[in-house]
Amino acid sequence: MADKTRIVSSSHLVSERAAELSELEFALILSGNAFNRWMVRCMRAAGMPDVSVLDILVLHNVNSREREKSLSEVCFVLNVEDSHLVNYSLKKLRKLGLVDGVKRGKEVHYATTAAGRDMCEKYRQVREDCLVETFQRLGVNAEEVGDVAKTLRAISGVYDQASRAASSI
Repeated sequence: MADKTRIVSSSHLVSERAAELSELEFALILSGNAFNRWMVRCMRAAGMPDVSVLDILVLHNVNSREREKSLSEVCFVLNVEDSHLVNYSLKKLRKLGLVDGVKRGKEVHYATTAAGRDMCEKYRQVREDCLVETFQRLGVNAEEVGDVAKTLRAISGVYDQASRAASSI
């Protein structure tokens, strides 16, 4: 039987021991870029055209669960190593009037403003209309999607550990 054709972005990286890893990585690249494009276009449709992917992620994270968050908490939850990038996003979101910060001790704690919460709700509505509705029409098994999400979160830990190992070489 002929070797299975692998759909990968970098054939020279395909390992005989884990060819599926290259397929996964290509799927992550495609999915990541599509998701990033989606977030920016969804936010634009919601009325906020000049924000980056990270700005959007930070805004939604700060808004989540309606409680204040520090810079380190936002970085931790989003798994962003470069805190200065998140700090820049927080400053940008403050200038846009979407978040505000209160200094407590040595840290600033951020929360969404009324305008920020309103923007998150507008984003949610565009998401419902454009993404959720299509997702449901396709008949995708929601439980399977949940399982994929759990697997991807676990795999992120594998990549984090591999990053630490590579950093020590």
